[in-house]
Amino acid sequence: MLVAVKGDAWNSSVFGGLGTNHMTALDSGPSTAPKTFFFNDPVIRGIVCQIVVAIILVSFIVWIIGNTAANLTAQNKTTGFDFLWKTAGFDISFTLLPWTRASIYWQAFLVGITNTLLVAFIGIVAATVLGFTIGIARLSSNFIVSSLATIYVETIRNIPLLLQLFFWYFAVLNTMPAVRESYELPLDSFINQRGIFVPKPMPDPQFAFVWIALLVAIAAVFGLRYWVIRRLETTGKRFPVFLTSVVVLVLLPAIVWLVSGADLAFEIPVLERFSFKGGVQLPPEFLALLFGLTIYTASFIAETVRGGIQAVSHGQTEAAQSLGLKEGDRLQLVIVPQAMRVIVPPLTSQYLNLTKNSSLGAAIGYPELVNVFSGTALNQTGRAIECIALTMLVYLTFSLLTSAIMNWYNARVSLVER
Repeated sequence: MLVAVKGDAWNSSVFGGLGTNHMTALDSGPSTAPKTFFFNDPVIRGIVCQIVVAIILVSFIVWIIGNTAANLTAQNKTTGFDFLWKTAGFDISFTLLPWTRASIYWQAFLVGITNTLLVAFIGIVAATVLGFTIGIARLSSNFIVSSLATIYVETIRNIPLLLQLFFWYFAVLNTMPAVRESYELPLDSFINQRGIFVPKPMPDPQFAFVWIALLVAIAAVFGLRYWVIRRLETTGKRFPVFLTSVVVLVLLPAIVWLVSGADLAFEIPVLERFSFKGGVQLPPEFLALLFGLTIYTASFIAETVRGGIQAVSHGQTEAAQSLGLKEGDRLQLVIVPQAMRVIVPPLTSQYLNLTKNSSLGAAIGYPELVNVFSGTALNQTGRAIECIALTMLVYLTFSLLTSAIMNWYNARVSLVER
C-alpha cells in the first residue's frame, strides 16, 4: 500500500509539473516511423531487377544480331528465306510425300517434318504399350517374369541410344540376306537387306465410308467404357466391356463395308530381276530408328509406370480385394487410374525425348528433318541460320503441342479438391 501511494504521488508530481498541455502533446497519435530507402521494398526491388535483366537480355540479343549481320556481310553471304522456293536437286530415299529432283527446298522441309512425325508417332504408341507391359511385369509375383523385366530395363536404359541404333542397323538389318534370298514373312511380306516389303492397301473411293464408320465405332467404345465405369460405381454390376468393344469395332465397319459396296485390294510385292516391285518398302534406316527409339524409351516408361503404381497406397489394393475385384479389374479400375496422376508428368518428358531423339536418325541415314533440312539443304544453300532456325522452330512446336495435350490429359485425371 505504501508503494502504491508513493507511485501515485510520484506520478502526480511528475505529470503535474508537465502540465495539461504537455500531457496532451505526449498522447497525441502514434510516433512517426523512420523512413527507409525505397530499394528495401521487395515489390520495388523486384520490379527494378526485372527491368535490369530485360535490358541486359535485349542488349545481348541486339549485339548478337548485329555481330552476326556484320560477319555475314564481311563474308559476302546473303540472308533470307528466298531459297525455300528454289530447286533442291537431290534425292530422298524415303518419303511419304511426292518427291523428285525438281522439287523445291520448301517441299524438302515438309518431307523432313512428315518423316519425323511418322517415326515419332509410331514410336510413342509402341513405346507406351511396351513400357506399360514391362512396368507391370516388374511388379509381377512371378519371379521369372519380374526378373526378365528387370534385366530388360537395367540393360537397355544403360546403353546409349546411338549405340543401339548402330546395333539394329549394322548388326541386325544389314546382315539380312540379299534380295533374291529374302526371308518370306506371313501375309505376303518379305525381309532382306533393303528392308521389309509389305502389301500396299489400295482402297476405292467408297472405302471412305468404312473409315468414317471405324471412327464412329471408336467413339462409341469410349462412350461405352465411360458408361460401364459409372454403372459399376453405382450398381456394382459388371458388364462385358471388352467383348462388346470388339464386336462394335468389327461389326459396325463390316456392315458399312457390305452396304456401301466398298472394295479394298492389296498390291502384293513381286520379286523381279533386281528387286521387288509393288507393295510398300520399309527401309532399314526407318526400321532401325523405330526399333531403337521404341525399345530404349520403353525402358524409361516402364520405370515410370512401376513407380506410379507403387505410389498408390496399398490400402487401395486391399479395398479393391475386399470388394471381390479380380487382379485385372483392380489394375484397370482402381490402381492404374490413381497411378496415372503420378505417371503422366514424367511420361510427357519421355514422349518429348523420343521425338527429339529421332534426330539421331541422321547417323544411320534416315531422312528425317535434321538429315534432310539441317544437313543436305543447309550444305547446298549455305543458309545455316535460316535452316537451323526453322528446324528449332519445328521441334519447339512439336514439344509444345505434346506438352499441351499431355497437360490437358493430366488435368482430367488429377484429383479434384472438395
